[in-house]
Amino acid sequence: MNANDVLESYITDVAVRLPRKQRDDVAFELRALLTEELQARALADGRDADAAMATELLHSFGHPEVVAARYRPPLTIIDPADARGFLRATVIGLALIWCAGLLTHLWQPLQTGRDVPQALGQWWVHTVVGSLWWPGLLVVGYGGAAWVRRRWPDTSKWKPRAEDRIQGGRAAMVLGIVGVLSGVFVLLEPTWVLDVCFGGRAAPAAYEALTYAEGFRQRQAPWLLVLLLINVPMWLAVIVSGRWSTGMRRLETGLSLLTCAVMAWTVLDGPVFRTEVSDRTVRFCLVLIIASVLLHYGIRMFRTVRPAPSLRGMQG
Repeated sequence: MNANDVLESYITDVAVRLPRKQRDDVAFELRALLTEELQARALADGRDADAAMATELLHSFGHPEVVAARYRPPLTIIDPADARGFLRATVIGLALIWCAGLLTHLWQPLQTGRDVPQALGQWWVHTVVGSLWWPGLLVVGYGGAAWVRRRWPDTSKWKPRAEDRIQGGRAAMVLGIVGVLSGVFVLLEPTWVLDVCFGGRAAPAAYEALTYAEGFRQRQAPWLLVLLLINVPMWLAVIVSGRWSTGMRRLETGLSLLTCAVMAWTVLDGPVFRTEVSDRTVRFCLVLIIASVLLHYGIRMFRTVRPAPSLRGMQG
């Protein structure tokens, strides 16, 4: 092969990696650029250009895939602005999934002192390997959000937000109160759910599965009941005022953390339900709730800017 053959082979390798409508223009541009560069190198060396000189030039110019990428429009699945948020969500989500799975698989073996290696193997296969759905879901979500921003840029324009706003509006607060009252309803007597759904004709085993252990009924249940009920007047006050005051925010934070503490006490203290399956399920749910609440307040603390910037010099 002579120098011209080497250049043409390189140009072809670059062009075939491009959309058909770009190939001719890029090939023409590359041919002119590389021919000029090769002639300049041959003139500097004081000899005729050959295949070895052309190959050396092309190695310094870059692999055909890299050169073709310079001409292609960038394919961005996740916007650079979302990269840190994507990484943070991936790490936090995987950590929560792994910790919850580890607790689920090791709870019984640690109590009996048996089958711990087998439980760890099951955790690795079913939880760690199985958790790869989470990054995939995030890629789809962040990619969809990026596409929406590019497709309808007006919807992603920045808007000022008040720090004391009610997230989701008053309707979300009303739904929250309904959820709290539903939780109180279940906490008082979970078997009422069976009466409502099945008209009192559920199997005796179902009633047994939703019967509280006496220890939980006497120790943690009254505390959880009081803490849930305190949320109702607090949220009603926020709905009436239309905003979160500083005092209400502090009350909400303290109440949520205290509720998490009681839930952790419940998980560590003893059985919640009489049957093992129901007890293990509700403990798992309590762990997820605790993790979600702590993650929420951790993110809020991370996003807090202190001290607040002074605007005195900006006011005219």
